[in-house]
Amino acid sequence: MEQQQLGNTNVTVSALCYGTDLIGSRVDEAQSHALLDVFADRGGTFIDTGNFYASWYPGCVGGESESTIGRWMAARGNRSRMVLSTKLGFDYPGCKGGLNASEIESECNKSLQRLQTDCIDVYYAHRDDFETPVAETMEAFHRLVNAGKVRILGASNLWLWRVAEANMLAELHGLTKYSVVEQRYTYLRPRHGADFGPQICITEDMKRFCAHHNLSLIAYSILLQGAYSRDDRPVPAQFAGPEADERLAALQSVASETGATVNQVIIAWMRQSDPPVLPIIGGSKEAQVLENLAALDVTLSETQMEHLTDAGNPNVKKAWLR
Repeated sequence: MEQQQLGNTNVTVSALCYGTDLIGSRVDEAQSHALLDVFADRGGTFIDTGNFYASWYPGCVGGESESTIGRWMAARGNRSRMVLSTKLGFDYPGCKGGLNASEIESECNKSLQRLQTDCIDVYYAHRDDFETPVAETMEAFHRLVNAGKVRILGASNLWLWRVAEANMLAELHGLTKYSVVEQRYTYLRPRHGADFGPQICITEDMKRFCAHHNLSLIAYSILLQGAYSRDDRPVPAQFAGPEADERLAALQSVASETGATVNQVIIAWMRQSDPPVLPIIGGSKEAQVLENLAALDVTLSETQMEHLTDAGNPNVKKAWLR
């Protein structure tokens, strides 16, 4: 699988990332290991998890995903070729949440133990903490990097101005900056005022900021849990409306032209966008993972990219309708 560099760091990852929020919980251990095998056997190296996955699932308390990945890597002996990202910030049993110095140190050590590794490749602030000074957070992260426990830092579900504030402070004080931003993102545009709780979406301003400062953009929830391809999964209310209908029509048209599935077209569109967005794929079944991986074989033409990007935007002259 194609490899790419994260930001201006020396960390390289596969062109797709595998999301594991339900690995080791809704997806049992045997199936979890099988799905991770499918991803890795086809050249995938980038695995995304979080310290509190999946504390919301019945019978789980958090740490299930990290522990399952750790046991899988130990069984396969493949830690050296995997790039692991994990996160902290949300509360779960035994963890108050937040981004204060003691929490960062404690949760990093827990994640290292569960993942059975001595270093986390990408460590994310998973949600903002307005009660803790930004300086305290960035200094604590920097100490982890200096100690060799973390390679690079990422921001997830932080507003653009908070990422900019943190990186400006880090620049001024010689601290490690955020090199990666991971946010919610999909082909459909959220309606004005759409509420996603603590999840923050990639915006046009975020794209421009990351392109200008050479931060990698990574997207989660890209396929809306099957809403693009399953009749029993309606388009979420935060997206539904006339604009969504026009974009869905464009998506179906390009899928027919290319012979790809709509899910594959979405993944290809993200990867070919300017700036490119690295998609986090999922799937609780092997066929779903394989479908997503096959998106790497889909190349969209310039006209198709324009069709997809401009659909539903009333300010764009739709030359493709002529």
